[in-house]
Amino acid sequence: MSSMYHRLRYRPVIAAAAVAGLALAAAACSSNSAAGNAATGSGGNVTISIDCAPPAAQQPQQNKEWLEDVAIFEKANPTITIHSVYNYPCDAVPATFTAMLRAGTETNLYYTYFTDLPQVLLAGQAANITKYVNSTTVPTLKDIVPSSLKAVTAGSTLYGLPTSNYTQGLIYNRQLFSEAGLNPNDPPTTWAQVETDATAIAKLGNGIEGWGDYSAGNNGGWHFSSYMDALGGSTVNDSGAAPTADFDNADGTAILEALHTLRFTDNAMSATQGLAWGTLQQQFAAGKLGMYIAAPDDIYNVIVPADKGNLSDIGMAALPSLTGTPAGSLSGGNDYMFSPKDTPAQIEAGIKWIDFEDLTPGDGQFNFARQKADGFPVGFPEPELFDGATGTKINQLRTASATINVSYYQSFINAQEPGDGEPYDAQAVYKTLDPVMLAVLTEPNANIPALLKQAESNVNTILANSAG
Repeated sequence: MSSMYHRLRYRPVIAAAAVAGLALAAAACSSNSAAGNAATGSGGNVTISIDCAPPAAQQPQQNKEWLEDVAIFEKANPTITIHSVYNYPCDAVPATFTAMLRAGTETNLYYTYFTDLPQVLLAGQAANITKYVNSTTVPTLKDIVPSSLKAVTAGSTLYGLPTSNYTQGLIYNRQLFSEAGLNPNDPPTTWAQVETDATAIAKLGNGIEGWGDYSAGNNGGWHFSSYMDALGGSTVNDSGAAPTADFDNADGTAILEALHTLRFTDNAMSATQGLAWGTLQQQFAAGKLGMYIAAPDDIYNVIVPADKGNLSDIGMAALPSLTGTPAGSLSGGNDYMFSPKDTPAQIEAGIKWIDFEDLTPGDGQFNFARQKADGFPVGFPEPELFDGATGTKINQLRTASATINVSYYQSFINAQEPGDGEPYDAQAVYKTLDPVMLAVLTEPNANIPALLKQAESNVNTILANSAG
């Protein structure tokens, strides 16, 4: 179970939509809709409503810690009252989130994902908080990783504050490494090393595969984009006047050739392909998969609690690249934005709350000593919201209270892969790249140059339409 209140959603968006669709569509908003915008009190007092508070019924320990933090905060700030709006699951159903924006019924502070900013701005439902955020109101501001601040910024205008983030890395089975005669403390860093290690693991037999990947449900394109980031490229180049596809090149070719070789030359991948989100986690937990790429929350949210994998078997390293030094990683996360109906006093109070709950070492979500005492697993390298002195301090606190073997994740931590965000119109791009991944993993004679050329043309058409 994650110790974070504001859950990182299962990546990518399409997976979250599938999971959240099983829940009531109303789960993304409060049952008390009248609480959407709590009024400012009189006499200098102010009340702020905040959604995505953890409910007692579904998340009792998170609820306990949340209420403790509210009490601590209100005691330190007697003129501010927190009105908690409980949602479960907090992963917003896209249609419900859109309806909330259109109706303008969001809480004073409301939870969004890094990819939601364009939709929020189009709906006109974000307050400009630029003048309220500085090194005094948010002392750790200068250390927040640039990609996370970029996700809540349009031009030079700041619309929110990030609260959690992720980057992807290589998740690998230490037990299978040992059984295959490999060093579990020396995971692969290059695609050539991936090939060697995956082949050795696959030779164990008994249905064990060395490498796994997606090629359905938009997940194949999502992974391809992260591989591109690791090589220093970008699936979509948005540095110019208009975004353009940028993967029909040496980087894109190298990635697809590596995957095709793993599948058909090395026989290190399953003959069953067309896999979507959830299948690799199940295979990994069952001890049938050596390696795949994901973010740390795959381990503590899925592989261990849901799929019953053995935590002591799991290690994490940097994304594979051609050089052994990844240039970056696809990244994402979540944040809080502010309703345009908020008064200046509510914005100031909201920033003060986020600073305490989400951006201060030792407090709120970074109170690792309390998490350990409450029985949460501590030590996973996520979120990694900060560089500099703040990042160092948080990692020290996390390690001091760790309940897991942090050394198993050290190579991922040491890589410090910068987050590159998601490409423009990400889901449409991923969907277009899924068939490319599927062809490479199912066709022995796949024409990689032709696949890349056609996909880049298709993505450019999508980008021209969406940007226009």
